[in-house]
Amino acid sequence: MSEKKTRRIWDVPDDENFYHGHTACQGCGGALAMRLALKALGTDVVVTIPACCWTIIAGGFPGHALKVPVFHTAFETAAIVAAGIKGGLEMTGRKQTISLAWAGDGGTFDIGLQALSGAAERGEDIIYAVYDNEAYMNTGIQRSSATPPGAWTTTTPAKRPNPRPKKNLMEIMAAHRVPYAATATPAFPEDLIRKFRKAKEMAGQGLRFIHILAPCPPGWKMASDYSVHAARLAVESRVFPLYEIEDGGRKYTINYWPKGVPIEDYLKIQGRFRHLFKPGGEKWLEAFKEFVEENWNQLVEKHKLTHGTTDNIPRGYYK
Repeated sequence: MSEKKTRRIWDVPDDENFYHGHTACQGCGGALAMRLALKALGTDVVVTIPACCWTIIAGGFPGHALKVPVFHTAFETAAIVAAGIKGGLEMTGRKQTISLAWAGDGGTFDIGLQALSGAAERGEDIIYAVYDNEAYMNTGIQRSSATPPGAWTTTTPAKRPNPRPKKNLMEIMAAHRVPYAATATPAFPEDLIRKFRKAKEMAGQGLRFIHILAPCPPGWKMASDYSVHAARLAVESRVFPLYEIEDGGRKYTINYWPKGVPIEDYLKIQGRFRHLFKPGGEKWLEAFKEFVEENWNQLVEKHKLTHGTTDNIPRGYYK
């Protein structure tokens, strides 16, 4: 394939729909993700936020950090409230306005899964975005079902780290036959913006789901200026692949082919995995690597079923 055919670049818009002076922690991946998402969606959008870090980041009444309407709701209800808002918008003639549910992993993988499942099954015309920092960070870094195997949290301390694999929410959404599901991270802003634009363009086709890896410096126990670096290493080490699932789960596309950096490079910059490199941590390290390898191999096979061979695809290729 020629370079002209294999590379596509999306510019990051200059528009800022997120006020400065918000209350996010330094280096918050969830804050950066929202900033980029609103660059893609514009201002004709209503954001539903359940209990999560973003409840605090948005700021207290009567103001908030976004230049769009915000509706705060209960922990488990982001999807159904966003669906209700969309229904109200349609009844008042604002059919073009996007209803965006924006929730953390606790309110998506765990507490809000029933509402998300129902909205997906009914084909609600919303965009649902989960900014996944892999634990209940707002309440003190407790384990969620998005916490990776071997990770430290306050409820899975280093002597008894998280024993369970991370829930594969993308496959759960694919099983719901949603028209579009994608992974993204702020470390690849053009990719994230393209995916939100694509979800916007698919209005009327049902629920569109975007899973964003959002590094959390306090919860991941790393320096605040490491967020983008950590997110990039997650992709390059295949811990968090960038891909899309379309056509009701029939079409898989890996959007970025990693360079294949060692998984250890990703883990060692995070204090929550420090115990994996001490005596006794070897089994947890191997379990993590096996988890990553299995998920990646399964994803590649699904990409092959859609696109045929993966031979001669250069590393870093955007599809």
